Amino acid sequence: MSTTTSLLQQAAQSILSGATKSTLDVNSLVSALVTAKTAAQASTLANQQSSDNTTLSAIGQMKSALTALQNSLTSTGLSDGSIFTQLGATMSGTGITATTSTGTAAGSYSVSVQKIATANQISSGAYASGATLGTGTVTIGVGSGSMTVNLDSTNNTLAGLASAINASTSNPGVTASVVTAANGQHLVLTSTQTGAANTVTVAAGTGVDAGLNTASFTQVTTGQDAQLTISGNTVTSASNNVTGALTGVTLSLTSASVGTTQTLSVATNTSAITSAVQGFANAYNGWISTQKSLSSYDASSSTAGPLLGDAMLNSAVNGIASIMASGVTVGSTTYSMAQIGLNLNNDGTITFSSSTLQSTLTSSPTMVQSVFNGTNGIGEQLNTFLNSYTESSVGQIDQRSASINSDLTSLTQQQSSLTAYQQSLTDQYNAQFTALNNLMTQMQSNTTYLNQLFGGNGSAGTLNKSA
Repeated sequence: MSTTTSLLQQAAQSILSGATKSTLDVNSLVSALVTAKTAAQASTLANQQSSDNTTLSAIGQMKSALTALQNSLTSTGLSDGSIFTQLGATMSGTGITATTSTGTAAGSYSVSVQKIATANQISSGAYASGATLGTGTVTIGVGSGSMTVNLDSTNNTLAGLASAINASTSNPGVTASVVTAANGQHLVLTSTQTGAANTVTVAAGTGVDAGLNTASFTQVTTGQDAQLTISGNTVTSASNNVTGALTGVTLSLTSASVGTTQTLSVATNTSAITSAVQGFANAYNGWISTQKSLSSYDASSSTAGPLLGDAMLNSAVNGIASIMASGVTVGSTTYSMAQIGLNLNNDGTITFSSSTLQSTLTSSPTMVQSVFNGTNGIGEQLNTFLNSYTESSVGQIDQRSASINSDLTSLTQQQSSLTAYQQSLTDQYNAQFTALNNLMTQMQSNTTYLNQLFGGNGSAGTLNKSA
């Protein structure tokens, strides 16, 4: 209000100055009057836009924290209890890595490795550096596949042949290189696949050096299958990633496993469960931190968080807290989160004890499964509750965001209308005060003329005598 009054006072002073002896500063006067007339509405629109944007950002933070909490449950299998049906595999020794997939059955198996799979590699006889190989075709085979390279004057050297093999789109699975040794250059061909069936062959066509036939090559490494026994049963595999021998289990072999006998244990994946519960605790604490920040109040500075007293935030806070504190009842038994290492603190956060969880998984695995069961477990209850807030389009947060965005669109339209009105006022006032300024300038000119006509200041007939 004081700003508007000041602007009007400036305008009045400008009119007085113009009416007495000065020309009007039309631009300043018009600006002052337009601002005075529209300042209140402009301020209201700006304040509402700022408030809407602040709220929009705040509920975006709220959704992000709730989504992270929900994902910590759904992406790990804690929401439906499926994580407890996932089995993990461990080996008792080194040189073998075991991984599991669907269909795995719990059990213990003896694994002995006799040999690992290797890739066939052959090397040609020695050639002088840059020696030409003739012209014609060379056929390279790997297992049941083959390719043909045409040699001519542009590529009929070992380097040219190796480059053509490597660049070919019909390459059946072989890499070629040239090794320069003490006795000359050698073409080395290596199968990209291990296994006895993936042997490399070379056949020189008419006009091509006869040394480019398999018989002239030295076997550097023989292609062989991996051989092992699983619980006394012989298994062979062309690859060192052995799949299909044990349903749902892949055994990855390295040379360190050869000659060893190890125990493969397939059981509940306790490390994955521990990691998932830890992730849930972290996400929950992240939510607590976010909601406290959004609803905070600093008495020393009288500063409030953007969602202090907000009904939607309060509803989410209370709902989540109720689920966390209530525990889970299965049959006639109620389980608390503290029994699996999730302890609620006075500040609302969770402290996770992995040792407590590990102990419970060992002594009473069904207790952990009960807390996170897929019917009424903590994870399932939270997921259902959170979905009412985080669900795309129809969730409470997205619906509120849509409402705020609609209000911002309306405010933008009102701002555009106000800008147009300000321009209209500016044009109107400019026309009026420009005319007034012209009139006062003419009046001043007439006064000067009359003074000159009657002798000026001090003359007997002057109209402008000094006191």
